[in-house]
Amino acid sequence: MSLSIGIVGLPNVGKSTLFNALTRKCVPSENYPFCTIDPSVGIVPVPDERLQKLATMSKSEKVIPAVVEFIDIAGLVKGAAGGEGLGNKFLSHIREVDAIAEVVRIFEDDRITHVSNEINPLSDIEVINLELILADRETVSKRLANITKDVKGGKKEAAIEKTALEKIDKALGEGKLASDVVLSEEEESLVKGLHLLSKKPILYVLNKKTGGKNLDESNDKRHQDLLKFFKETNSRYVIVDAGFEAEIKDLNLDEKKDFRKESGVDTNVDNLIVEGYKILDLITFLTTGTDETRAWTTKRNSTAPVAGRALHSDFHDKFIRAEVIGSDELLQFGSYATAREHGKVRTEGKSYIVQDGDVIEFKI
Repeated sequence: MSLSIGIVGLPNVGKSTLFNALTRKCVPSENYPFCTIDPSVGIVPVPDERLQKLATMSKSEKVIPAVVEFIDIAGLVKGAAGGEGLGNKFLSHIREVDAIAEVVRIFEDDRITHVSNEINPLSDIEVINLELILADRETVSKRLANITKDVKGGKKEAAIEKTALEKIDKALGEGKLASDVVLSEEEESLVKGLHLLSKKPILYVLNKKTGGKNLDESNDKRHQDLLKFFKETNSRYVIVDAGFEAEIKDLNLDEKKDFRKESGVDTNVDNLIVEGYKILDLITFLTTGTDETRAWTTKRNSTAPVAGRALHSDFHDKFIRAEVIGSDELLQFGSYATAREHGKVRTEGKSYIVQDGDVIEFKI
């Protein structure tokens, strides 16, 4: 399963620096607008302590984590929906991703230019989201015009889609995101193909600077307004220090831990990866043995056969049953054999909903 998160934001807020920290790749992150033009793509492992513990228990030769794809997208400016800056390219790249990590600066530094000449994270968010809304409104308007003939012809699906589009258009006209609109399952299915930008899940990433003038540390009104917005919109956010994370990106885990402690840094880019995984509505199940311990990705609320497809299509098409135990419980017993002796390995059928952290053996 390949799902992607686009890193977006205004120029010079730390997008490419954050991407470097996430992926250990070196892409340009110079201090000028539109440094990133073509998107860079990185496959990032999802941190999961259960994986190594299971591998140690099973004496596995290989350990394979779940992954998520991050894409560094060019900086957006006001007017992007009308083609300003790299607007059209920017919007087309966002259309291709499954979720958005929206980066805003919450630190002040005169040496790093801000395109608006001021640090105001909520204003940055409003600029970006408005461009997504304007682009979506154009998409919705075109679609409404195109289905008029089908609606007049009495096609039921076209009428349902028209109703859904009108709901979305009304919300967009009020400055709301398409994701705020409540649709029926059938309506959702019919508008899915439009790939509306403001319907994608958004994770806000607050970029701070260790030792700098950070809005959250001074309890600045701009930060208070930002938190109020997150609360009112029920939005998810994480705080990172992209510059610090980029500096330590090549250190091993223990070295990173020690360096963070010495520097007094309480943010961690791993939190961004985990939250990004969550906004994609993904969970992890695991397999373990002497050959390998591996984390597999499936959508939340997947049945066992659907999850089994991640391993091989046969585990979906020829599914008979699954032997399941929670990873924490398996680790407590120390082995499959001991867990089975205590009757803790369950046999589940086709209707079983896989839970995050399940260790599964599929039977076909």
